[in-house]
Amino acid sequence: MPARLPALAVLGIRNPDQEDWARLRGLQYAKLAQGAPLRVGAHIVAAILAIWVYFGSVGVLALVSWVLALVGVLYYGVRCDKSLADADTRRMTSTEFNHHCRAIAFIAVVWCVPIGFFAFQGTAKELLALWSIVSVLIVGSALVVAAAPLGSIIFTTLTGLAAAISAAILGEFAISAIVIFFVGIAIFGTIESARTYLMARIAEAGVVEQSEVVSLLLREFEENQADWLWQVDTGRRVRSVSPRFSFALGKTPIDVDGKPFLQLIAGDSWESGQFAPSLHDLAERLKRRESFSNLIVKVTISGEHRWWELSGTPIIDESGTYLGFRGVGSDVTEQRESSEKIAYLARYDTLTSLPNRLMLNEALRDAMRYAEKWRSRCAFLMLDLDRFKAVNDSLGHQVGDQLLAKVSNRLKELMDDNTMCGRLGGDEFGIVIRDASKKGVVESVARKVISRLSQPYDIDNNTLYVGASVGSAIGPRDGKTVEEIMRNSDLALYRAKDEGGGEHFAYEPMLHAHAEERRKLEYSLRRALENNEMSLHYQPVVDANDEHVVSFEALLRWNSKEHGFVGPDKFIPLAEDTRLIIPIGKWVLEQACIEATNWPSHIRVAVNVSGEQLIEPEFASTVVKALSSSGLDARRLEIEVTESIFLRDANVARAALEQVIALGCTVALDDFGTGYSSLGYLRKLSFSTIKVDRSFVQGAAQNSAESLAIIRAVVAMADSLEMTTTAEGVETAEEAEMIRELGCSKIQGYYFGRPMPALEARAIFDRAGRLIA
Repeated sequence: MPARLPALAVLGIRNPDQEDWARLRGLQYAKLAQGAPLRVGAHIVAAILAIWVYFGSVGVLALVSWVLALVGVLYYGVRCDKSLADADTRRMTSTEFNHHCRAIAFIAVVWCVPIGFFAFQGTAKELLALWSIVSVLIVGSALVVAAAPLGSIIFTTLTGLAAAISAAILGEFAISAIVIFFVGIAIFGTIESARTYLMARIAEAGVVEQSEVVSLLLREFEENQADWLWQVDTGRRVRSVSPRFSFALGKTPIDVDGKPFLQLIAGDSWESGQFAPSLHDLAERLKRRESFSNLIVKVTISGEHRWWELSGTPIIDESGTYLGFRGVGSDVTEQRESSEKIAYLARYDTLTSLPNRLMLNEALRDAMRYAEKWRSRCAFLMLDLDRFKAVNDSLGHQVGDQLLAKVSNRLKELMDDNTMCGRLGGDEFGIVIRDASKKGVVESVARKVISRLSQPYDIDNNTLYVGASVGSAIGPRDGKTVEEIMRNSDLALYRAKDEGGGEHFAYEPMLHAHAEERRKLEYSLRRALENNEMSLHYQPVVDANDEHVVSFEALLRWNSKEHGFVGPDKFIPLAEDTRLIIPIGKWVLEQACIEATNWPSHIRVAVNVSGEQLIEPEFASTVVKALSSSGLDARRLEIEVTESIFLRDANVARAALEQVIALGCTVALDDFGTGYSSLGYLRKLSFSTIKVDRSFVQGAAQNSAESLAIIRAVVAMADSLEMTTTAEGVETAEEAEMIRELGCSKIQGYYFGRPMPALEARAIFDRAGRLIA
């Protein structure tokens, strides 16, 4: 809108194109209906006064006729005003505007009758009195009826002209001039009053329109969003209750309105006064009249704990008076529970409910800060279950998971305020000792853990035995950071496992050197084949009766360029841990088959196979390829396995060996009696040979009754199963004679030959050939 409205536009004579004046005109004229009774009453009073002035001077019939005419035009004018009562909600038409102006003109003409005709029947004094009455109507119209300025001007102009002319005819020129001056001032005042009124109406309409827009947006907000609106007065009582807010409270709007806001959301704590901290925070902000946003509040609705997110701002009117608070809220219970669940999953192990690696790291870091602050010590214990892999592989992962859950429960029983245990992953657990300053505390915790975890477990009608190995490191002595402490405790654990398990070892600096040596050894082992550092030696196996060579066992040797000669007991476990045994074992199998083609056709070659090789899907194909590429008869190849292969994946291992047997190869069970010695293995698979471990041979040589009994039992069992037996580790003639008497089929040991290179093995047959010749 322009800063100053044009006069013609205010009067309604002209409508500028840049604005919707039909709409503005409706705002201007809509209030006329409200003031119609007052205007009619004013005209009636004025008419009574006019009759009083001219009563006696003018005939009664004329006065009555005039009054009736006035009542008629006033009725017509009121009807026009009533028809415009709703003009503020629509556009006013030009026809309605003209009807209103015509009605005012009729009223003015009726008032001109006493001014123009009754005056000639009375005196100038009576004319002046009548004009005074009419001028009151003019002033009232200019001030009160500012909504219709053109009508007021029409009334003022017509009545003023009639009065001026009548005064001039009566010779009262001063009065005539006064009337004309008054009419001019009245017209000017009417225009200004109408301009001010119209600007006020426009501003009022703008406020109403904005309020309607806001209400519309709020309704749309509540209808389309999960949030809701809330409002409280100065007494913190709920006002203007929205349906969604009352629904969130589990009540009807009537039950909510006027109730204390905090009482509605506090639940039972309202009576006790024991509010949640978040409710205290909300109450303080309301008390301080402080705006807040995204405040998470714990509420109690119908006895159920929920979480609300509230935002609010104080209501201040134009005079600065505080009226209360209003804001928006939403129920974020599900989101918060999801967030808490995510946070829990991020810090706790789902299977055992123990703290996970992340939380253990935080606890150890906190313990190290505590140790640094108070010049004390902390400790970290890393423990690993012994024989857990065997349980997992033989009974399945479901039983293994149940076992881990029981282990975690036992660990929890051993913890106190100074210790915290958690699961690192798999069957590895960690324990943080916050204050390890007391002498022997680490050793005491480790021994309690080993003792408790070594007790039997009953799971699904199975009695299981597993132990624990523990490695520990002290902070800050064994490391300045969490990573160093955990790495060094892992090194100590590795040593405990190497020692056979069920032990606790503390970290020593030499362990780091061993770990570095292992790392370098692994690096070299990965390049051993391509650098031609691997070779095979062959140890003869002879017939127990005639002592003729019947087979050779292929034994792997590694002469490293960096490390020199590395014993099998050192690099074979490393190869199995790193799964390098797969390519190495394939190479051994191929080379052994190639070399065996240089021997007499009745001599077999025995190749040791790791459990890691057997679970490979391509193992049988590897055997076929080695036989076909070398041309060796499958009956001359014997695969040697130990009982441990059945603990990894018994079904897969058995299936692989059955495929090998189907090719024509034979299978020998090595180190029988030192492992689990389950007769079920002998029943499930057709072994051709059982090899008696050297420990029993040496024990029998020393007249150990137990060793002698075991050898006799194995020989008897093998004979009944139509299997041969091979005694290992025979080093003297007396031992050979003893084994022969015990009934073993074949003998292997230093007495008949140490492991030798391929050329020396061939030389055995060359010498035998020359002797025969």
